[in-house]
Amino acid sequence: MLLGLPAQAGELPTTTLDRVQVQAAKVHAVDDFDLPASSTTLGVDADGNGRGAQLSEVLGAVPGLLARDRQNYAQDTQLSLRGFGARSTFGVRGVRLLVDGVPATMPDGQGQLSHFNVFGAERVEVLRGPFSALYGNSSGGVLQLWSADGEQGDPWRLRSSYGSNNSSSTGVQLKGLTGAMHYNVAANHFRTDGWRAHSAARRESVNARLGFELAPGQRLELLFNGFDAPHAQDPLGLSREQVRTNPRQATAVATQYNTRKSVRQNQAGAVYSAERGAQTWRLMGYAGQRAVEQFLAIPPGPQNSPLHSGGVIDLDSDYGGLDARWALHGQLAGKPLELVIGANADRQQQHRTGYENFVGSTLGIKGRLRRDQQDRVQNIDQFAQAWWQFSPRWSALLGARHSQVQFRSRDHYITAGNPDDSGSRDYSATTPVAGLVFRASDDLRFYASAGRGFETPTFNELGYRADGAAGLALDLAAGRTRNYEIGSKWRAQSGARLELALFRADSDDELAVATNSGGRSSYRNIGATRRQGAELSWQQPIGADQQLQLAYTWLQAEVRQAYLTCTGLPSPCNQPANEVAAGTRLPGVPRQQLFARWQWQPGAWQWAAEVVAASDIGVNDLGTANAPGYGLVNLEMARQWTTLRGPLRAFARVDNLLDQRYIGSVIVNDGNQRYYEPGPDRSFTVGLQWQWAR
Repeated sequence: MLLGLPAQAGELPTTTLDRVQVQAAKVHAVDDFDLPASSTTLGVDADGNGRGAQLSEVLGAVPGLLARDRQNYAQDTQLSLRGFGARSTFGVRGVRLLVDGVPATMPDGQGQLSHFNVFGAERVEVLRGPFSALYGNSSGGVLQLWSADGEQGDPWRLRSSYGSNNSSSTGVQLKGLTGAMHYNVAANHFRTDGWRAHSAARRESVNARLGFELAPGQRLELLFNGFDAPHAQDPLGLSREQVRTNPRQATAVATQYNTRKSVRQNQAGAVYSAERGAQTWRLMGYAGQRAVEQFLAIPPGPQNSPLHSGGVIDLDSDYGGLDARWALHGQLAGKPLELVIGANADRQQQHRTGYENFVGSTLGIKGRLRRDQQDRVQNIDQFAQAWWQFSPRWSALLGARHSQVQFRSRDHYITAGNPDDSGSRDYSATTPVAGLVFRASDDLRFYASAGRGFETPTFNELGYRADGAAGLALDLAAGRTRNYEIGSKWRAQSGARLELALFRADSDDELAVATNSGGRSSYRNIGATRRQGAELSWQQPIGADQQLQLAYTWLQAEVRQAYLTCTGLPSPCNQPANEVAAGTRLPGVPRQQLFARWQWQPGAWQWAAEVVAASDIGVNDLGTANAPGYGLVNLEMARQWTTLRGPLRAFARVDNLLDQRYIGSVIVNDGNQRYYEPGPDRSFTVGLQWQWAR
C-alpha cells in the first residue's frame, strides 16, 4: 500500500512505503494481489465487539479455514485449512503458526494457538495452497498474527467486557513512540465459568513488541510473550444421547477424575533487519519455555499394564531457533526481480513424564511415576524464492525448500515389564512450488500454481505403537502432498474485491488413527486421500457507511484408496478388520461453509449482523456417524462518544440470536464414541472501551 503525503510549496511529493517484511511467499514491493496464491489479510479491529479472548473470533471471514471454539479452554481451538488438521484432537496440526514472525509451531509440526494475544494484534494473515510449502513441515497453510507497530500519537486503550456464563475480559494496551522506541504492550485477563458444567477457566496473557530504529535502514525488534492458564477444567465430549438430553452437562468421568489442564509459557525473540541499497538482510532468533500438566479420565484398570504411561501428562519444554534471510530487489534481463534466500534451524527439548491419576482409592490426583523420557526434535531448512515480472502482463513466482527433521527419544523409565523405549527417526524432503500470474487489466488477475508439501508425525503421534508393544512408532512415514490451484482476483476503486480459487490436494501416507482406547491414541499411515474444492470471498462497500462481506467454501475431502482400521475392543488391535471404503468422507471436514457479515456505521453508531453456517461433518474414519450442520445469526451494536481525553465506546453482541441447538466441534475418532462438543445457546457480551491521548 502507498501513502501519498501532501507536497509543500516548491517541494516534490514524497511517498512512504510500508516497512519491509522479508518472508517466504511475501515479496518486497509486490502486492498480494499480484502473487499466484490465496492469501487473506484480516484487520483485527480495535473497535471489535466480541470478548477478544480467542483467535477464532476474528477468523470467520477466511474461506477454506475452519476455526471452532470448543467451549473447552483445556483444549485449543480446532483449526483446519482446506481440511488439513481437521483430525487433530489436540493442538493444531497441518497448519504453520507464527506470531510476529516467531514460530508457534514446533519442528515436529505441532502448534498451539493459546498464547496468541488478540487484544494487541493489528492483523491476521492466512496463506492457503501450494506456497505454504515454503514454510516447512505443514501441508494445509500458514496463519500469522502481527502486532501493531507503535507510532507517535497512538492512544492508549482500556477495554472491559462481561457476558454470559459469568465470562469477563479486561485488557490494557500501551502503544506509541518514545524517543527511538516504538512500543506496543498488551495485557489481557479472561475468566469464565463455562457454558458446560466443569468447564471453568482463567487466562492471563501479555505480549510486547518493541522496535528501535538503530540507523537509517536498520531496525531491531524485541518480542516478548507470556501466557498462564492454570487448572482449566475439561468437560470432555458427549455421546449423541447425552447431547439430546442435556448438552450442557459434562461427562460423568470428567468430574470423577477432575479432568483439567494447566499451561504456562514464556518466550522472547529478536528480529534485526537492514536495508543496503537493493539488498535486505533479516536475522531472527527466539527462545521459550512451555509447561503443560493434564489430568485425563483413564480408569486405574488400563494403567495396570506395565507398558501404560499413566493418566497424568506432564511436559516441560525448552525451545528456540534462528532464521536468516537475504533479499535482492533488482532486475533480470531488464525486468523486475525479487530474490529471497534463507535458512532456519529450530529445536525443541521436551521432558515428558507420566503419572497415575490416583493414589489408593482417591481419583484425580498425581500418583506414581509411569513414564520418564527426554524427547528432542530439531529441523534444519534451506529455502529460496524468486519473483520475476518477465513481461508487462506476466509474472512468475518460483521457490523450493529442503527440510530435515530429526527425532530423538531417550527413555529413563525402565522396569522388568517396561523395556527401554529409546529410539530415533529422521525425515527429509524437498518441496518445490511454482506459480504464474496473468495481468488481464489493472484490476483483474488470473493465476495458477502447483507444489509439493510434506508433514511428519508429531512426537505425540510417535508416542504409542498400534500393536501395544513397547517403544515409539518409528515405522510411521511422513505424509506427502501434491497441491494444485487456479484462481482469479478482482478489485475496484470503490474498495470492492472478489476472489475465486479452485484447488486440489492429493496426499499419500497420510496419518490416521489406528487404535483409540484406554485413553491412548496410536496412528498409522493410510493410502491416498484427496481434498478438492472452491473458495469464494467478496467484499462490497454499500454507499459511504455500509459494508458487505462474504466467504464461502465448498470442500470435498475423501479417501481415494480403501484401508483397514480398528474400532472398539480388543485393544491393542494387531489385525485391523474394519474397512474404510474408497470415497468415504474424511472426518471433521464440512462439505460447505458460509460466513456473511453486513455492517452499517451511521455517525457514532455501529450495527452489524452475521450469518455463520456449516454443513454436516463426519466424526469417525468409518463414516458411520456424523454431526448435523447448523446456521447461526449474530448481532452487534455499538455507540461512541467523544470526550476531552479520547473516545469512549460502549458495545454489545448477541451470539446465536435464534437460540439454535448445534454441535460446535467434534472429537474425531473418540474411543468412547463421545464425539460431540455442543455449542452454546443464545449468549451475550457487553463492554466498554476507552482510548485516551497523552
